[in-house]
Amino acid sequence: MRYKVVLTADAANDFRRLDGSVQKQVARQLKKLEEFPHAGRPLGNRAGFDLAGYFKLYAVNKSIRIVYRIVEDEVIVEIVGIGKRADFEVYADVARRLLKKK
Repeated sequence: MRYKVVLTADAANDFRRLDGSVQKQVARQLKKLEEFPHAGRPLGNRAGFDLAGYFKLYAVNKSIRIVYRIVEDEVIVEIVGIGKRADFEVYADVARRLLKKK
């Protein structure tokens, strides 16, 4: 079964801020999620951020994290954040975004 990969507005902005060569490599990973949505690792509680139900997938020699969730009943992979791996930054961004949505 093929999943549809969708980026939230914030994740789309994250993607646009990446360099062109980095965008290509991240795009390859996003494409991979269409066929293999469980390719990433489950997150749970990371650095004090409750991201249960979300997954992480690396790109660009593990320097970029892609944070996403799988919406099985809609056959969608929703990308909620893309960012540098340094200091759990992307997890903090995603946690803030999720709190804003509530």
